[in-house]
Amino acid sequence: MNFDLSSEQSIIKRTIKEFAKEEVAPGAIDRDRSGEFPKDIMKQLGELGMLGLPFPEEYGGAGADTVSFAIVTEELSRACGSTGITYSAHISLGGAPIHMFGTEDQKKKYLTPICTGESLGAFGLTEPNAGSDAGGTETTAVLKDGYFIINGSKVFITNASYAKHLALTAVTGKSNGQKQISAIIVPTDIPGFTIRNEYEKMGLHASDTTELILENVKVNKENLLGKEGEGFKQFLQTLDGGRIGIGAMAVGIAQGAYDKALSYVKERKQFGQPISKFQATQFKIADMALKIEAARNLVYKAAWLKDQGRPFAKEASMCKLFASEVCMAVTNEAVQLHGGYGYMREYEVERMMRDAKLLEIGEGTSEVQRMVIAREVGCH
Repeated sequence: MNFDLSSEQSIIKRTIKEFAKEEVAPGAIDRDRSGEFPKDIMKQLGELGMLGLPFPEEYGGAGADTVSFAIVTEELSRACGSTGITYSAHISLGGAPIHMFGTEDQKKKYLTPICTGESLGAFGLTEPNAGSDAGGTETTAVLKDGYFIINGSKVFITNASYAKHLALTAVTGKSNGQKQISAIIVPTDIPGFTIRNEYEKMGLHASDTTELILENVKVNKENLLGKEGEGFKQFLQTLDGGRIGIGAMAVGIAQGAYDKALSYVKERKQFGQPISKFQATQFKIADMALKIEAARNLVYKAAWLKDQGRPFAKEASMCKLFASEVCMAVTNEAVQLHGGYGYMREYEVERMMRDAKLLEIGEGTSEVQRMVIAREVGCH
């Protein structure tokens, strides 16, 4: 792979690749077994200046771009999917909406601790009855005496246990019979706010996935993010950026599985020779390499368009959809190439396969991505 990266992007790539190899990869199997959150790794990423990577320096960020964010997400995910999703959600779901829609005061107060790593970033969108149909939000925020009183619940929220505050969506009224959804920044240590971490997941065991329960949570109306009733529009924009993160994660996990498979087929001997000598194996490896390269190009294109300030919703959906399906196919093939050993945890590809599945579901299912792409190309 030889993209024309800037010198800054090349330095970031080199730094994070080395960090992922030395600090992230060695504990990946144990974290998958224990479910232990990669707290120390996130702290080290903060010290490296990665936690505020694409945000302005005035808020403690590094002033880098979306391509750099994609590079970091890919390299972390290549070593450990749980670390990759923790990082991706921190930036694209936690920091991004505050950066895009927050007032100057809100950015200083809430974006700065995200950039410095004092708080991890999280975003409260999905509900028990509002997944793909996020417009079906049922959490309510009633304005009374200068405060929002919030009631409802959120599910499958990444990083909330380690977030000091997060933006969440709630219905703040009705207009022409339609729900008006707004985004509100809520501190997580406020009375009536409960975070539960009780899910038993298929994969990504070391990432923090929580349920949020809000019972008469009272926050100042100044915590409204952007304008009232614009929450729906805001989270659609937030998810566009988040999909680049998921695409980069998918490329990373697929690359990690491919690396393991390529190494294995060169060593494994059957019928008196390495299985890499068999054409059936060679064709599988060739197809895996081809798919990963195509997926990476789509991710980089979407990230580049975002950095140019150009429309990128279609490309973000394309990269998320294609890369996540490639990731599932490549990890599946990696398990197959390992034969019986592929089914064993110590060879790691089975973990990568389990981690891959979420990428076809989170931040808009594959079905939703196809709806978005169809709409973006004018088919409606």
